[in-house]
Amino acid sequence: MDWTHYSFLSRWPLPFGTTAVFRALERVEDYPDWWPQVRSVTRLNDTTGVITIRSVLPYDMTFTARETRRDPEAGVLEIEMSGDIKGWARWTVTADGAGTLARYEQVVDVEKPLLRRLAVPGRPFFRLNHRLMMRSGRRGLLGHLQAV
Repeated sequence: MDWTHYSFLSRWPLPFGTTAVFRALERVEDYPDWWPQVRSVTRLNDTTGVITIRSVLPYDMTFTARETRRDPEAGVLEIEMSGDIKGWARWTVTADGAGTLARYEQVVDVEKPLLRRLAVPGRPFFRLNHRLMMRSGRRGLLGHLQAV
């Protein structure tokens, strides 16, 4: 088993229409306004930016995100990541009853040296850290969409 390889799946049921959810998720530069763990987003051009995140554990992760797919009709936003983490992430936004289901998938390898050294004993904590970040993100997006 590669202890530095992670695969995550989060599902966010949201009581808003798919268009509103997709528009919020495609505006990555606004994430720090509603998602506390997204510390900064610096756009480099129309499809690439540098993102710094930090959840509960005391370490930052900085990576370059490059858009590889933006398909509003299919409800798909996908990026490729390089830096402290390397891999890909995808939002898929679909209708779910009267609301929307935002599905987040991420497959990454940790490149940050400290986290690689702590891979085995830290793995359950790193997974929990990610889960807490995603839970907070859903709460933040709910508040953001309610305020719009």
